[in-house]
Amino acid sequence: MIMPRVKICCISSSEEAQQAIAHGASALGLVGRMPSGPGVIDDNTIQAIAETVPPGISSFLLTSETTAAGIIAHHRQARTSVIQIVDAVDKSAYAEIRAALPAVKLVQVIHVIDEKNVAEALRIAPDVDALLLDSGNPNLAVKELGGTGRTHNWQLSRQIVDASPKPVYLAGGLKAENVREAIETVRPFGLDLCSSVRTNGKLDTAKLAAFFKAVHSR
Repeated sequence: MIMPRVKICCISSSEEAQQAIAHGASALGLVGRMPSGPGVIDDNTIQAIAETVPPGISSFLLTSETTAAGIIAHHRQARTSVIQIVDAVDKSAYAEIRAALPAVKLVQVIHVIDEKNVAEALRIAPDVDALLLDSGNPNLAVKELGGTGRTHNWQLSRQIVDASPKPVYLAGGLKAENVREAIETVRPFGLDLCSSVRTNGKLDTAKLAAFFKAVHSR
């Protein structure tokens, strides 16, 4: 089995970015303004961190904007290599974003709640470069759009992985203790995590090391 790529999210500084990369991260998540959840930093900080990311490492802007114009404007403030759209957008938005930002990759988050999200993921997949399956709930009065620390039904995620024409990242409650089960059950292209490698909100190098050791264990 090919080892999945690992994206460390909620990066708050260039120092955290370098720590994550040193431990094996191939992507970094930089969280823009959100209705809830951890790791939010301002756009100037996102841009400053993204500028320090070396070639071969992807920088993801997490945006809660839901229109093409809003997403494009947000990216022009942050200037990352990837846009991670954490809420639902109109299908026409993807083409508008690509026309304005042709060099930027698009990743759409699907919050896996029930079987309907399998169909949603497969409908959206052709329009984006990758999907990211998370455990939020955009239907709440205050939307949960990530960073919940909860797992979801990995069997549904496996259905998406098996049918998707695009790579799929798995997020939601991943930690050293369950990541091998997650890999074997879902077989994702990539893994995405935030809280389980932090202590008091700060990136914890011991937890990072334990997570990557578990990813590569057999």
